[in-house]
Amino acid sequence: MSTPETESPLNPLPPVVMALFLAIIGIEIAFSLGARGIIGGPGAIGWRQAAIQDYAFNSQVMQWMWTNGLYPPEHLMRFVTYPFVHGNFTHALFAGALLLAMGKFVGEIFSGWAVLAVFMASAALGAGIYGAFVVDPPWVYGAFPGVYGLIGAFTYLLWLRLGELGAKQARAFALIGFLMGAQLLFSLVFGANMQWLADVSGFGAGFVLSFFVSPGGWRKIHQRLRGR
Repeated sequence: MSTPETESPLNPLPPVVMALFLAIIGIEIAFSLGARGIIGGPGAIGWRQAAIQDYAFNSQVMQWMWTNGLYPPEHLMRFVTYPFVHGNFTHALFAGALLLAMGKFVGEIFSGWAVLAVFMASAALGAGIYGAFVVDPPWVYGAFPGVYGLIGAFTYLLWLRLGELGAKQARAFALIGFLMGAQLLFSLVFGANMQWLADVSGFGAGFVLSFFVSPGGWRKIHQRLRGR
C-alpha cells in the first residue's frame, strides 16, 4: 500500500495525452522560433503558411475529391494532420491547455488507444462535416475539433454518472452549452467564424464514439441489443 509520504500530489497525465500536447506545442514552438529567425534561416519565416497549405483541411479540396472521384493520399491526410497546425501561438496554447484538462479526465477512465481514437476520429469527422456544408472560408486548422471530441467523451462519462445517481442527465451538457454560447458571443463581437460547425461535430462524434470505446462499452451495447 502507498503512504502519504510516497504518493504524488499530482496525478500523472495519460501518456497519449502528453504525446498529443507535446506534438502540438513542439510544432508551434518551431513555427514561432522560425518566424523570429532564431532557427531555420530566412525560409523558416514561411513555415506556418507552408504547413497550412500542405497539412490543414480545405473544404474546397474535399469537394474537388468528391466531384472527381479522386482521393490522393496527400489530401486525405489533411483530415488527421490539421489538428497539429495552428494559426498562432495563442491558438495552440489554448487548444493545448484544454487538451490537457479534458484528456486527463477522460484518460483516467478510457484506455490510451480509446483517447487517441476519440481525438483523431472527432477531428476527422468534424472536418468532414464542415467540408460538406461550408465552402468559404475553406480552411480548418487547429486541435479544437479533436478537443471537443474529448469534451464529448467527458460529457458521456458525466451523463452516465448522473444516470447512476438518479439525477437529471441533461445537466451533463452544461459544459458544451457554455462553450458554444461563448463561441456565439465571440462571433458576434469579432465576426462570424463557421469553424464552430467542426467543433460541434467533433463533440457529437466524441460523445457517440464513447458508447463503443469506453470500458465495456461495446459489451453493454451488445447486451442491450440482445435484450431487445
